Amino acid sequence: MSDLYISATEYHHKIETLAIKIYQSQWQFNQIVCLARGGLRVGDILSRIFEQPMAILATSSYHGPGGKVRGAIKIAEHLTMTTDTLGSHVLLVDDLVDSGISLQESIRWLQSRYPQIQEMKTAVLWYKSCSVMTPDYFVDYLADNPWIHQPFECYENLNLAELEQQG
Repeated sequence: MSDLYISATEYHHKIETLAIKIYQSQWQFNQIVCLARGGLRVGDILSRIFEQPMAILATSSYHGPGGKVRGAIKIAEHLTMTTDTLGSHVLLVDDLVDSGISLQESIRWLQSRYPQIQEMKTAVLWYKSCSVMTPDYFVDYLADNPWIHQPFECYENLNLAELEQQG
């Protein structure tokens, strides 16, 4: 498995490219649900661009050293949102689809709890070939399934004492 390093500039450009793909499809949605943690930044920016409310569903499937060990998916008990109800046309957003299990299980979770959902589509920046599902919108298809190093990963190993001394 290779490594793919993404700069902050590239990361934001990919979100803008994803927004264009969604816009060009002319699909109308009235709610964004982003999967935390990876989909938070993507969902936040898309929410601003499309001027649609954002909801957050916390999920986790990676743990261990460097967060590189994939385990069973954990999904939060509740969806966090500021709207009174979830929209009927939902754009489900994450940063990437790796195995596809998190996206699949999140779709099932949302459909089982929010019967008002009439249509749901998925959007990610990176779609790996090892995924069991194909997202509706994606920026890059990655045939070699690299480990993606995103620009904010530096905070995962941040030493607060050293940061305090630098400040």
